Amino acid sequence: MKKIYLEESEIPKAWYNVKADMPKLPPPLIMADTLKEPPIEMLQRLFAKELVEQELSTDRFIDIPEKVRNMYSIYRPSPLIRANFLEEKLGLKSKLYFKYEGVSPSGSHKSNSAIPQAYYNKQIGINRLTTETGAGQWGSALSMACKVFGLECVIYMVKVSFEQKPYRKILMQTNGATVFASPSRNTKNGIALSEKYPNTTGSLAMAISEAVEDALSHENSRYALGSVLSHVVIHQTVLGIEAKKQLEKIGQYPDIICGCVGGGSSFGGLVFPFIPDKLNGKNIDIIAVEPKACPTLTKGKYAYDYGDASNMTPLIPMYTLGNNFKPSPIHSGGLRYHGSGAELSRLVKDGMIEAVALSQKDVFEAAIQFIQTEGIVPAPESSHGIAQAIFEAKKADREGKPKTILCSLTGHGHFDMSSYENYLTGNMVDTCPTDDEIEDSLKYLPEAPELD
Repeated sequence: MKKIYLEESEIPKAWYNVKADMPKLPPPLIMADTLKEPPIEMLQRLFAKELVEQELSTDRFIDIPEKVRNMYSIYRPSPLIRANFLEEKLGLKSKLYFKYEGVSPSGSHKSNSAIPQAYYNKQIGINRLTTETGAGQWGSALSMACKVFGLECVIYMVKVSFEQKPYRKILMQTNGATVFASPSRNTKNGIALSEKYPNTTGSLAMAISEAVEDALSHENSRYALGSVLSHVVIHQTVLGIEAKKQLEKIGQYPDIICGCVGGGSSFGGLVFPFIPDKLNGKNIDIIAVEPKACPTLTKGKYAYDYGDASNMTPLIPMYTLGNNFKPSPIHSGGLRYHGSGAELSRLVKDGMIEAVALSQKDVFEAAIQFIQTEGIVPAPESSHGIAQAIFEAKKADREGKPKTILCSLTGHGHFDMSSYENYLTGNMVDTCPTDDEIEDSLKYLPEAPELD
């Protein structure tokens, strides 16, 4: 069977919260000045009340509002695809399955959280949301969700992606969003960062600083985040819940699950529903795949750090390269974040999840193989998972132990063709920060309790 579908009635009725089952919970968010948890009132000035409750919740399941499920039905349940043609081309005995989120209106998994975030803010009378976006998938998703629920949307897009991916910007504007290249001249943080780093290509941490400042400086405005925090990952678990049910329908279960990681929302959304099985003795290898240019999980430090570049957020317990780390302008803009989510970081720390880093050229080589066999143009971010899935399949076959491999295909790359052009013309350059560069960035971590 090439594609495994679910019925519309099988759209999950509840999201899954991995904190209910984690052997060791991550430490809480804390404030840098008091080293205590942030006041609820402060969090609710940034996020809708319901989202704050989800952020702090340890309930195993959280009901999905009916209006959100109705919006999900535009594109959910998303298909699970058996990559038969890729398997045949590579002569594999291992089985490759991809959970494909490119069928959403925004072209990626990001709508899974954009829709509920816009909904919950609308429910409490908020009329304006601000956010950051890296490659543009999150901005595209939130702009559409805001338009549906009648909210104004202001987006700070990392400058290098603003320039590399103009059609993402236009898609956001088509949905009525205002889009600034970050760092911009529209906020105090943006101006200060531009002056401090005059030749910067921007970063997600910088864009977050601008979006948070913008939200706090406008009445009836809130901030929306596209990854990292718990409530965002919770929304993304529709991925794993559906994938699990789809595999059950054909009598399959994954030996390996892999996917790309920036902040960790799509990866956590796919793998977290399988964590209870692993804890109960299922032999599953779970692999987080990041770019060598931004090796958060593989070379970062497990520590408290700010989520933004201007020290506006609470401190998050996570693997980090330091909030002033400046990633090179690789094409996988959604993976250029200095930190990873608290739950993902804790599970990596505890050995439940393995992390690897890949080069751009290896990633695009795998993407080309996927395009030429499966006919789908994967986003550069998604292609990290594809490359690792191919590697794991070949390894398993060599060892005479073919595996069933599940991978996230988080979105299409129709707005990323300039990156494919750079690869095909030989102009793509691989970069990797030196140990000294990472060590220098980590020198500026805030004073906070050590994490074990």
